[in-house]
Amino acid sequence: MTDQPQLPFGTFDAFGPALDVVDQLAGPVADALKNWDDREAARSVLYVDTDPEKADTAVFCETYGVPPEASANCVVVAAKRGGGTTLAACLALATTRVDVNRAVRRHLEARKASFAPMDTAVAASGMEYGGITPVGLPADWPLLVDEAVAATPYVLVGSGRRRGKLILPGRVLAGLPGAVVLPDLAG
Repeated sequence: MTDQPQLPFGTFDAFGPALDVVDQLAGPVADALKNWDDREAARSVLYVDTDPEKADTAVFCETYGVPPEASANCVVVAAKRGGGTTLAACLALATTRVDVNRAVRRHLEARKASFAPMDTAVAASGMEYGGITPVGLPADWPLLVDEAVAATPYVLVGSGRRRGKLILPGRVLAGLPGAVVLPDLAG
């Protein structure tokens, strides 16, 4: 990787364009970046190499000097309606919590919504637990993005693996396939 791109925040030993290191990303993430119709958006994504033992948000932010308000968590939700279950992803800043019981349930018109079990989230996304990212999610999943994420100049999210993270503009996250920006998703 190269140190030529400018990092918007944090102190990382190794970083560079994510397109240069697709072999270090989860398969669905690498495929999404390589096949993204918006090539400018794909090129805006940076990859930072990190210790997987320090992947949890609070430890990560402290270790790498990342402001928590520039870090976002992607959680997988299971929404039940009738006899079926819909999986969706929710993206909110690390300083907030996704309102699953009201905002998510209401938006997905579900009778009940809850965090998906870990094994379900991992199997359905093709990503590692603790590294699930909105880039490369299954095409049929709704992606609910809190408006604060969309408004953040640069946001750190998972890479699809516990090792490494992605940094990209909030507006790019809001433009991902299936993304819907919601004003009341998190609080």
